[in-house]
Amino acid sequence: MEARAHPPALLDRHGRPLRNLRLSVTDRCNLRCAYCMPEASYVWLPRRDLLTYEELSQLVDVFVALGVDRLRLTGGEPLLRRDIEFLIGMLARKRAIRDLALTTNGVHLGGRASSLRICGLRRITVSLDTLRPEVFSALSQRDELARVVAGIDDAARAGFESVKIDSVVIRGVNDGELVDLLEFARERGAELRFIEYMDVGGATRWAPDQVVPREELLARLAAHYGRPEPLEERSSAPADRFSLPDGLTFGVISSTTAPFCGACDRSRLTADGMWYLCLYARLGLDLRALLRSGASQGELSGTIARSWRSRADRGAEERLAAHERGALAAAHELRADPHLEMHTRGG
Repeated sequence: MEARAHPPALLDRHGRPLRNLRLSVTDRCNLRCAYCMPEASYVWLPRRDLLTYEELSQLVDVFVALGVDRLRLTGGEPLLRRDIEFLIGMLARKRAIRDLALTTNGVHLGGRASSLRICGLRRITVSLDTLRPEVFSALSQRDELARVVAGIDDAARAGFESVKIDSVVIRGVNDGELVDLLEFARERGAELRFIEYMDVGGATRWAPDQVVPREELLARLAAHYGRPEPLEERSSAPADRFSLPDGLTFGVISSTTAPFCGACDRSRLTADGMWYLCLYARLGLDLRALLRSGASQGELSGTIARSWRSRADRGAEERLAAHERGALAAAHELRADPHLEMHTRGG
């Protein structure tokens, strides 16, 4: 189906367009990864506050009219949301959306990848930080590695435009598996993206010495494969992509040590309708309240457009420049405001 002509870009104060929306469909997750959800208990969003699929679709229409053409479904774990295939089908029928993707931890992906693709999902990203069962269990507090691998295998056969694997690298935990993870991805025709351990949301145990920076990652890979060469691309994607001497490509998301705020066109809508203009933002805009109070599409559009035009966020750069850098939020702050959690606002 042909895409419609795109409206002129809506620019923020740094000239960054509104193009890319991360749509969290649930704050629930079935894993408890140490870099995201290390605490013993959490405050969950009230179910009555979660946007219905019809409400999500209505808000997406407003964003699309303002220029959004890339949409990624996130969580929490989006495959925990009942009948997510129905929502994917609704979104896939919107011709102005040029890219529809989903990020999952893969636990519930096995046996469902083909149906997700048939419904209209174009790309899928699966989180996998280790290939060692004991490390997976320690990191996630769940013994689910075999199911995640099965989900990735299912996705590799489903005919997606691309399958990516995201690996958060933590010093002393999984940084000895860089080559193993790359070869795992190669065997499945997937592209691996290494992610620097980030000080966002619920990463309450984050410390600078646990970060393996991009340059160190590349040096380690060079020692095994030969020097990776950067791929020159015009893109606002978060990953810098590289090619190994044997042709294998991979990415590095270095938000912690080399932020890409200058090109960031992403915003995030939580499952209960809070809109955040930056991954590190403390405050969001309550679109659910506007929607449920009967605001028209024009009123919603005007509110969103004004907020984006005033956007000056450069959160990762500000964190990098901080004199003393620790976790973004303490556990008691997260309990007081669950919207600070990454599993609430989406990655």
